[in-house]
Amino acid sequence: MTASPTRRLVFAMLCVALGVSSFACSVPNLETPECTEARQAVKEFYSYHFGNDMHFTPENLAAREKFLTPEFAASLKGKQTGGDVFTTGTDDFPKAFRVGGCEVDPQGATSVEILLFWKTDVRSEQRAIHVHAVKRGDYWLVDNISGQ
Repeated sequence: MTASPTRRLVFAMLCVALGVSSFACSVPNLETPECTEARQAVKEFYSYHFGNDMHFTPENLAAREKFLTPEFAASLKGKQTGGDVFTTGTDDFPKAFRVGGCEVDPQGATSVEILLFWKTDVRSEQRAIHVHAVKRGDYWLVDNISGQ
């Protein structure tokens, strides 16, 4: 039994529609490779940070040093605070974070926006900080945090 011309036409139109829709669904990535890599490293750092004790102690700093440049880690040692030097600088710990935009400076370092969130029955707040990351060898490391 052979297919009718109408069925062949419908099948051909269906194939074309599927082909066009597959191209329409793909979104080109316009972000620089530096931002893609730095964003992932910063996200890993904050995932670790939010998943553990956020109080600033020598032990907690030591546990996070693998994510930090040696210079940034050294600048934090001996700092006297019970707050969170990686988010607000206070003991008002955010409940969640999200990685936002990213910019690359002329030297190749990045500034990654981190959105911090507080949500309770009486409070709903969002604040942004910027994490400056640099590539050292094969790894992106946090070199500074601003906007706290």
